[in-house]
Amino acid sequence: MLWSCLSGNKIVCIPDPRNGTPPFSEALQSIKKYQTTIVSAVPSIFTAMTHDPLIDKHDLSSIVACASGAAPLATETLARFKKKTGAVIFEGYGLSECLPIGINPTNLKDRKIGSVGIPCSKTRVKIVNIETGIDELPQGEDGEIVVHGPQLMKEYLNRPDANQSDFRLINGKRFFLTGDIGHIDAEGYLIITDRKKDMILVGGFNVYPAEVEEALISHPSVALAAVIGIPTEDKKETVKAFVQLSPDQTATVEEILEHCKTKLSAYKCPKQIEFRSEIPTSIVGKVIRRILKEELQVKA
Repeated sequence: MLWSCLSGNKIVCIPDPRNGTPPFSEALQSIKKYQTTIVSAVPSIFTAMTHDPLIDKHDLSSIVACASGAAPLATETLARFKKKTGAVIFEGYGLSECLPIGINPTNLKDRKIGSVGIPCSKTRVKIVNIETGIDELPQGEDGEIVVHGPQLMKEYLNRPDANQSDFRLINGKRFFLTGDIGHIDAEGYLIITDRKKDMILVGGFNVYPAEVEEALISHPSVALAAVIGIPTEDKKETVKAFVQLSPDQTATVEEILEHCKTKLSAYKCPKQIEFRSEIPTSIVGKVIRRILKEELQVKA
């Protein structure tokens, strides 16, 4: 938004991208109406657009590029969107507390699919031990992402407990614990794995919901998916998936499970699958796993 203001571009704001029949179709209509050239959205919106049965009836040729953030973008969604519109999606990364952190170079040569690019100017990014929040991990190993830079907020207002728990002093510099899990690859690109609080522990192995959701979304009948960990009788965790099918598409639990087995290790495959007519999302279309967890707690 600020970049558009700086460059004098027109901004088309969509108050609720979920509006329309089917959902999210009003956003497609706005792109056609205003001949939008750049689209900024969360991954679930791009996914919903590609599954809209009327997408081929909308002229989306005005789109030059798209920006995605707020959650990991499934490579399947990226490929489907490019096939439908011809436009390229570039991933970026940031938080309300520290924005931006990294962004993919906006050229096809240096852009790396599956990453959120390289850290911005004067921004230091480290990967640290999830438990300590201090010990730096070897390059390529998953851990918590911590950030230091001029764009980092000063503190949370009237929340001394959060200020103490969410900041660490590393080599004399004040770093913010993002709560995100990821790693830096051999070329210096930052790869986001998932949120720390959403990580599922299955038989001593870490399972990241975003990876399972990407496998589910790659099924041609699946429009949206959400994955959470649920407790078992022996006080461990297992993987449960909520699946929203595309309009006019069908699939069985068995078909979805067989598909997952071709994409994931056995311990990462969902042990339970529940079909939903709609998966809860925020006002901007981001999947809210917390609501699904709360629903299960109420039922229990």
